[in-house]
Amino acid sequence: ILPEAVDIKQEEDEHEHTLLNMIKEERLEYVGSIVLGLNDALVELTGALAGLTFALQNTDLIALTGLITGIAASFSMAASEYLSTAAESSKKYAVKSSLYTGSAYILTVFLLILPYLLMHNPFLSLLTTIIIAILIIAFFNFYVSVAKDLNFIKRFTEMSVISLGVALLTFVISFGIRSFW
Repeated sequence: ILPEAVDIKQEEDEHEHTLLNMIKEERLEYVGSIVLGLNDALVELTGALAGLTFALQNTDLIALTGLITGIAASFSMAASEYLSTAAESSKKYAVKSSLYTGSAYILTVFLLILPYLLMHNPFLSLLTTIIIAILIIAFFNFYVSVAKDLNFIKRFTEMSVISLGVALLTFVISFGIRSFW
């Protein structure tokens, strides 16, 4: 490699790093609130939908139950984020934080329930929901990794293992409950 090319590459890397540090999107300032809503919805709802899929085996009932559960949980999570942030900082930040948390949660709920509204096979719906969850995790972690110069693979793997691990555990528990019911 030419020495000049190494210098140019190093300058370009420094320039890119400087530009990334200049990004001041509001969403990035509230990324913790978004992660809270997004991840909690992914973990809670994929787990609940996995359990409901095996227990009920009816896409209409699963969608209805999941939607009610998800909406209630999104309100609860937004309220909890408000109280938590208000205790640590100003009410202004608490309102915005809770709105970001609740919005991320409710959007995730609708995306995860969508397959149950569009398909009649509950197990195919669950598989599609899991694929959607993985895509949400990938998209969000890619965005944050680029904007904050973080390791995408590490963040994606951690969030995927937690979310899908809870779904698998709930599915196994539901299998046991259904077997003895």
